[in-house]
Parts: sequence; structure tokens; C-alpha cells
Amino acid sequence: LLDTLEDIADSMNQVLEGKGFPTHEEEAYLTFVGSGADTLVYRALPNEHKNDEMVEQCLAEFRKIYETNWNNMTRPYDGIPELLDTLKRENKKIAVLSNKPQHFTDLCVNELLSDWDFDYVLGQRDGMPLKPDPKGASEISQELDIPAEDFIFLGDSDIDMKTAVNAGMFPLGALWGFRTEKELLESGALKIILHPLELLDLE
Repeated sequence: LLDTLEDIADSMNQVLEGKGFPTHEEEAYLTFVGSGADTLVYRALPNEHKNDEMVEQCLAEFRKIYETNWNNMTRPYDGIPELLDTLKRENKKIAVLSNKPQHFTDLCVNELLSDWDFDYVLGQRDGMPLKPDPKGASEISQELDIPAEDFIFLGDSDIDMKTAVNAGMFPLGALWGFRTEKELLESGALKIILHPLELLDLE
């Protein structure tokens, strides 16, 4: 839904600069993100500094910086507003499942996606394992009283596709996001779309 990459890359690079470590081009963060902030930090650190203590330090710094930088450039992807308009007009249920912490997921939705009434918004919280564990997706299915097999799970990463498969939902890969078509297909995507509005053509 949201193109978050530039703000994530900028925030993490500020952490690395503060430690005197090499920074990364924005493109590198395409493969760093998707599995939670601790994994992002681990992947961004130089190999010789990938230890628990350094990850913990840099994770705290990243969260502090990103808390103020997260919406500098982050916006909905092209086509997402039109897709959400149509889905709500057709009375379709829409939900968000994110590996970002719950409070931050709510913040993103409330500030940048407030024009649409999401039926369920679920981020990471205590007792809720990260994707690709299917627990979060299953909770959404139960709360909305919709069978898992009736869900289209739209995502742009291998983690998303694996989550959909694990939860028994239809894995739909988005090519406007973070991962390649090859990776999405290898991770279980049953169909790939190039633009958000292509979702409306699915039967």
C-alpha cells in the first residue's frame, strides 16, 4: 500500500553513519526489509559487526530516527487510492497485516490511509509472531468471519507470499513493491500483477 523504502533507507543510513559504518544505496534496502526491524538492522550492518549487542544498539537508534522520519517521503503507491476507492464502493472487506509494531502500523494507516475505512489493521504485538507465520492472517480471517480461502492476500515480498500460502489464502504478488517476479513466484504467488487496479480483474 505504501512506498516506505526511501524513509527506511534514509533512517538506517543515518544510524550507520553515526557508527562510522558504510551506508547503502536505497536499492539495497529492497532486500533488507520485510522481516521486521531487527532483521533490517542485521542485514544493513557490516559483517564484522553483526552481533547481538550491536544489533540491539542500532535497532534502538533506528526506531528513534524512523519515528520522526517515517513520513518524509512515504506515500501510497500509484493506483492504490483508486483501488481502495473501488473496493470500498463495492463493499469489499479490506485489512492490513504488517510486521511493523501495532502502534506504528496504526499510525501509518491513520495518517496516510485515513480516507478508507479498513475493516481490520493488525501489526506486530506481544504474542503475535511475525509473518510468514499465519497466525496474524488467521486472526483477520476469524475476526471478519471470512474463510481464509476467500481472501486475496496482496503482497510485494517473499514473506507475504509465504504467509498467504501458510494461511490458506490466495497469494497475489505485487510487482510495484520490493521484490522481483521470480522471487514472488518461487515463494508461492499464484498470480502476479503490475498495477494495483489489475486486482479488480481477478475472478
